[in-house]
Amino acid sequence: MSTVSKLLQDVELPRMIRMEQRFPRPCIDDVEAAVREELHKPEIWSRIQPGMEIAVGVGSRGITNYGRIIRTLTDEIKAAGAHPFIVASMGSHGGASEEGQREILKGYGITEEAMGCPLKIGTATKVIGETEEGLPVQIDAYAAEADGIIVVNRFKAHTAFTGPYESGLMKMLAIGLAKQPGADYCHDRGFGHMAEMVPLFGKAIIRFSRLLFGVGIVENAYDETCILQAIPAEKIQEEEPKLLLLAKENMSRILIPAADVLVVHEIGKNISGDGMDPNVSGTFATPYAKGGIKAQRVAVLNIARESHGNTIGWGMADVSTKKAFKEFDPEKTYPNSLTCRVTQVSKIPMIFANDRECIQAAIKTCSDIDRKQVKLVYIKNTLHMKEIWISEALIKEAKGLEQASLAGEPEELRFDEEGNLRAEAYFH
Repeated sequence: MSTVSKLLQDVELPRMIRMEQRFPRPCIDDVEAAVREELHKPEIWSRIQPGMEIAVGVGSRGITNYGRIIRTLTDEIKAAGAHPFIVASMGSHGGASEEGQREILKGYGITEEAMGCPLKIGTATKVIGETEEGLPVQIDAYAAEADGIIVVNRFKAHTAFTGPYESGLMKMLAIGLAKQPGADYCHDRGFGHMAEMVPLFGKAIIRFSRLLFGVGIVENAYDETCILQAIPAEKIQEEEPKLLLLAKENMSRILIPAADVLVVHEIGKNISGDGMDPNVSGTFATPYAKGGIKAQRVAVLNIARESHGNTIGWGMADVSTKKAFKEFDPEKTYPNSLTCRVTQVSKIPMIFANDRECIQAAIKTCSDIDRKQVKLVYIKNTLHMKEIWISEALIKEAKGLEQASLAGEPEELRFDEEGNLRAEAYFH
């Protein structure tokens, strides 16, 4: 037995019970029909003219129904007699490389065959103008040559700053469509100025590019599409803040406000820009945003395969596992930090042999807690909040929550022969 294992072997793990969380659930039943309805609004449909070459900007987030939305959009563009093609609008993600960004899109089912149109993925940009402060405004070179541009993205609270424009269409223009060089300019002053920089560059791209409109998506707390809206280019600045507020109202969260330890089964870029959304996990890397559960220690057990080796956000955990470390690819991870100027999200936590020792280490390194009544919360990831697991010490608090109910009886954590937890045993 190793020295580390000896130091951890006597750390007691609490018994856990499943807690079901309930949130409002507005939902669009027929996503394709909703897309077609939005596109056929006169102020939108009139912008698509026969013969036009139209670039459709697609990002790197794991957005529910993303492939269905994009395919319906490209089909309707073709029905209007125009010619769509897809460009990667994800800044420095995918290692800021053509291969990496193709890999991300393929992981979401966005391929030429599935979308019925070409994918033109490259890293080159073209300067199309200047901001009010004289900074160069650039966008994807393929998009710059198109007759029209459409961007499709989800509205969501950002993980590092707050403002009227956070994650959404403006950010996809300013940072996503601008590729790594444009994203680099936007991040140059740091996240303390990001609430100013996103609209500064976003408005300039709207002004100087051939942007036709954006398709904005809002998801409910169950990761389902609840709002779809096609917004004319000139109205994005006015409409986006309203949709961002709706997105925040529909966010999922951990109803338990505080714990000694938060255990996150998996993180990844497909889940959040920060691997785990700090608006849920409380793991903010900058002082310009706040929220989420307050936990003294955070344990991350796995890196999602769909993250393709990008472990951004892992550095905000205190402890993790060898299997998570095996997924770490600095070539996929570091371009994000080099671009956004936030280094701690790319750091490596303390690494332990398996899930059991990782969780024991999280508990052992807590200070001034009742070790016989450890307050521990276990979640699958920060997107799926329908069911979570809590320790016995939190049962009384959970029973006082109107939006929560307990299921079953407290039980010991069930580790496999390698000392790891299986998500399918806990989350449906």
